[in-house]
Amino acid sequence: MINLTRKKAKSCSDHNAVFTANGMSIEPMNSVLKRVWVPGAVIIGAGPSGLAAAACLKKMEVPFLIIEKENCLASLWKLKTYDCLKLHLPKEFCKLPHFPFPPEIPSYAEKQQFISYVEAYAEHFSIEPLFGKEVKRAKYDGTMGLWQVQTNDSEFVCRWLIVATGENAEPVLPQIDGLAEFRGNILHTSEYKNGADFKGSKVLVVGCGNSGMEIGLDLCNSGAQVSVVVRDKLHVLPREVLGQSTFALSMRLLKWFPVRLVDRFLLLCSWLILGDICQMGITRPEIGPLELKNTSGKTPVLDVGTIAKIKSGHIKIVDGVKRFTSRGVEFVDGRSDEYESIILATGYRSNVASWLMEGNFFNQEDGYPKKPFPDNWKGKNGVYSVGFTKLGLLGVSFDAQRVAKDIASQWNSELKHLRLAR
Repeated sequence: MINLTRKKAKSCSDHNAVFTANGMSIEPMNSVLKRVWVPGAVIIGAGPSGLAAAACLKKMEVPFLIIEKENCLASLWKLKTYDCLKLHLPKEFCKLPHFPFPPEIPSYAEKQQFISYVEAYAEHFSIEPLFGKEVKRAKYDGTMGLWQVQTNDSEFVCRWLIVATGENAEPVLPQIDGLAEFRGNILHTSEYKNGADFKGSKVLVVGCGNSGMEIGLDLCNSGAQVSVVVRDKLHVLPREVLGQSTFALSMRLLKWFPVRLVDRFLLLCSWLILGDICQMGITRPEIGPLELKNTSGKTPVLDVGTIAKIKSGHIKIVDGVKRFTSRGVEFVDGRSDEYESIILATGYRSNVASWLMEGNFFNQEDGYPKKPFPDNWKGKNGVYSVGFTKLGLLGVSFDAQRVAKDIASQWNSELKHLRLAR
């Protein structure tokens, strides 16, 4: 195994760092841009996807280097998530490869518990990313047969490139008339931490996915007057049925029954547990929740208590926003209301298309691999993806293991040829 290490401190500000491979030093080419040869894979992103890929490569004894634009592991979880966030699925479906959650962690791990798990994961596998390395461009050089990954101060050259920046790389900000005119507070969910500062305020949450519903509940529990915009049709399911995870139950049922029959069962459970959500102003799609997830990638909301607050009138459901005004909102149904704060729970998107100079593997429009799961993980010329399955952390584990196995087979084959050539 070839070890790629640093001789100096791991500080991101150390612009004169020297890298070594097999004991040979590689000095910076010039004071502006350092060129570094990585004798293995470069992994872009030090979140769960990048760490999972690194751990799997390490198990296969393939060298790698992780580069990360932020200055910490799992930056989305640490810097851009709200305090009350928990895993939406039980921990057995969210564990990273080769490292289970500690038994003392509850089934639905809290934000800080998951962050601690990720940090323990990196420590267990001795994974040390290079922080503060924002990728500006990654391009394949067909003449050399290598990838060139240019960051803010370096260029990394490698045989294999693993894109692990994830589906949630940057916030999506809606294009709604008058948004700039609103004089109150406007926050994207990436900036929201908790409802402490909103007590007594009138708040509109724009977006009704899992984040929007959970933030709406957090605001309500903090004493805010909350309205949630539900513009499109939406499936809401109980997180658990008779003490069992709805997701786990679905997976077991799908082994024996077709998707549409399982969907009917889930909708019946939802009606019995949550009640008729149509009477609360939420219209369900014609297609069942699992079939809709399979065909469009749209995830059903797993309720953690928001529906009870809607039913009791503590959280209001409102129609889509037509335009913002200086003091509030005009809705598409003609009504108007005033608000002191707007929370944009409008999601995230991939940013791969902005820096990956490759038009065959990733879609330029949405930044996802063109082929859907399970064929999403491998492109041409040694480029791979981890964490773009629309299956959350469960998909990350699938991707990481397949990518590592494929790269390891090439790595071992090339080493074998080198030995025979001597």
